[in-house]
Parts: sequence; structure tokens; C-alpha cells
Amino acid sequence: MTTDLSRRKLLMRGLAATAGVSALGAAARIAQKYGLIPPDHRGIYGPGETLTYASQRLLTRHSLAREFPQTQISNPPLANEMPPLNEAFKSLQAGGFADWRVSVDGLVDRPASFSLAQLKSYPSRRQITQLQCEEGWSYIAEWIGVPLSHVLDAVGIRPQARYIVYFSIDPDWWDSIDMADAWHPQTFLTYGMNGHELPVGNGGPLRIRLPRQLGYKSVKFITHLTVTRSLKGYGKGSASASPEGGSYAWYAGI
Repeated sequence: MTTDLSRRKLLMRGLAATAGVSALGAAARIAQKYGLIPPDHRGIYGPGETLTYASQRLLTRHSLAREFPQTQISNPPLANEMPPLNEAFKSLQAGGFADWRVSVDGLVDRPASFSLAQLKSYPSRRQITQLQCEEGWSYIAEWIGVPLSHVLDAVGIRPQARYIVYFSIDPDWWDSIDMADAWHPQTFLTYGMNGHELPVGNGGPLRIRLPRQLGYKSVKFITHLTVTRSLKGYGKGSASASPEGGSYAWYAGI
């Protein structure tokens, strides 16, 4: 029987060989056969996006992002520019975010809505990782939160699930990941930074944190997650790429 490792080697050789002769279309067909097609696989850049996503998933599915010692934490951590905060956010902020909720629905057995207090009651995790922006800047911080996998276990993910779509309180700001990143131990719902509450400028009171992907995937001010089998129908969405196209690629692995 072919082992999982040898199967991966065989797939990688097939992808590499077809790419080596610029036959990206053939590489895409191999990826499709084994369920390694990203949502943005169409269009002129589609075969390249497919090759990138399939190769990284085969090689790095369980790899960890680099973690740093406390001596390398950036001081201060950069709070990059963001859209003006809406009235709904300001109202919640005035109440100390006591009424902040993040709901989870879609392909789950137990749809739920979690307060910050509930999330903080779960076993917390810490990681000192780098947030790396596609614009060229980066910073290192200690991120404190609950692994997204813990929340997914609490709601009960159905077998058909393929993606998590997550939304900011800003209605035009959302993104999505596949289940490999959703279950990854370093993917957090983050509510703390460097021993304190997560600052608003860095996404407080709650942001998703994906240290294996570029910064635009770590959406700020998270209020809603939907578990789905398809990304069709979500439209253009945020400035980061959507299944139908956008500013950046759907998969932003680093």
C-alpha cells in the first residue's frame, strides 16, 4: 500500500515536473484530482495560484510559523492604517466591549454566539510571531487568545466543511481560509497582545491571527464566522482577494 509520505512525494514530483516545462495547466489537473484547487483557480493567474496552493499544502500542511523570544518583540508594535470605525464599534467600545459577540454558523451542529468573557474563559494560548504585511512592513508581538480549533470543536464542524469565512464589524472587511488553516494550532481568535488587552489599533478587542499567512488574512474586529463547503456567492468582499478576484491572492501562505 502506498504510504501518505510516498503519495505526497509522487504528487510533488508530478507538480514540479509539469511546472518545469511550463505546463501549469497539467499541474492544475493533478491538483484538481487530489482536491488541491484554490477558490481563485480561474483566470490568467489561476494555474499559478493552483500550483502555489497545492505545493504549499503538500509540503507545509502541518508546519509551524516561526516563533521568537521575548527579546525580539517590536517596541512599539505597529498599528497600521485602517478605515474609520463605525458607530456600532464606537458604541461597543464605550461599553468596554462587554457586549461584543462573535457568532459561528453554517455547517455546524451547534450554532453559537460567544462573548469576549466566554472566549477568555477557555484555555488561553500565547505565541510570539511576526505579522508580515504584503506592503513590506512587519512587526513581532506576543499574541494571546484561544485557538480557533477550540471554538470549532465547541460548535461541532460537519464533515462537508471546507472553508471558514470570517467577518469584521466593518461590513466590507472579510476573508476566508480552508480547514487546514482553521484547525492549525497557531490560528487564534486573539484578544491580547504583549501581556495586555489587544489595542484597537491592532485589531482589538478581537482579531483572527494566522501567522502562516500574510497580514491581510488576519482580519481585525471579528464578529462572525461561517463554516461552508463553497465560497461561491460571497462577491468581491474585502480588499484582500475574493474567490471572484481582488487585490491579492486568496492563499497568502508564507
